[in-house]
Amino acid sequence: MGLKILILGHSTDAHVTHMQSALQQVGVQVRYLETHQFPNRLRLSWQADTQQGQIAWEEGEKWQLDEIHRVFWRQIAGVAIPDLEDQQQQWIAYNDSMSLLRSLMQAQPDQWVNSWNAYQFHKEKPLQLSRVNQLGVQIPPTLISNDLQQITAFVASLDRVIFKPVYGGAHAQFVSQDHLDPQRLRLVLRLSPATFQAYIPGTNVRTYVIGKSVFSAEIRSSALDFRADPSAELLPLSLPSAIHHQSLAITKALKLQWTAIDWRVTPSQDYFFLEANPSPMFIYFEQQTGYPITTALVKLLMT
Repeated sequence: MGLKILILGHSTDAHVTHMQSALQQVGVQVRYLETHQFPNRLRLSWQADTQQGQIAWEEGEKWQLDEIHRVFWRQIAGVAIPDLEDQQQQWIAYNDSMSLLRSLMQAQPDQWVNSWNAYQFHKEKPLQLSRVNQLGVQIPPTLISNDLQQITAFVASLDRVIFKPVYGGAHAQFVSQDHLDPQRLRLVLRLSPATFQAYIPGTNVRTYVIGKSVFSAEIRSSALDFRADPSAELLPLSLPSAIHHQSLAITKALKLQWTAIDWRVTPSQDYFFLEANPSPMFIYFEQQTGYPITTALVKLLMT
């Protein structure tokens, strides 16, 4: 029997099915861990004193937790609690289900690619930026705030500024005078803070780190946020030695086993760190550059 590897994700995700196929081709047994099936259709058990546990799927197949070699974290969908008339009971059921799920995800962190702790850095992007900057890596001047006076002063101190959500989920935009209208800004900032960041003229570079392997490409695009540009061009790139080593150091500091690091690179070749993603999309990048991302991921998961 081959190694057993779980994929945390859903079969509608192309990256999930891609990794399943790649792993099965080398003899690995693969199953999906679709958390939205828990607790109604998926059964999880764990003994805190022995660290023993089990996953049981609806059709009857069971895997012991200590049989699972790795878990590839693609995406987590939360848990699905049926609608109950008693909202307090529903809240308790949700918390109980998430507590068991989170416990299993943290019990053996090395088993997860990437771990729960690695994902916390990604969710807390201000902390991620600060931790990377402490390594000696350049980051753009950045303010995270809902204080109108602080934001106004920060924007006034720089030539051009972009803004984006603190947590993520939307593309970056340039700050305009309309955005700075005090009445409008007060209304927005009562809802949530935002990230304001100096605009760095130049181009984008994405670096994938998988174990000790490093693959980079320049992303040529006229869009402020290349993710919004379907015609963006990817050109394989060799990193300067210092940035290569910084990429490995960032991956280690953020407790990642693999990641995609986004850089902004000035015309004078100064690299500014923007973000390290613990579960990046990679199929298109691999197709456009020819880099063996899938092979490197399979090797990492089988190690």
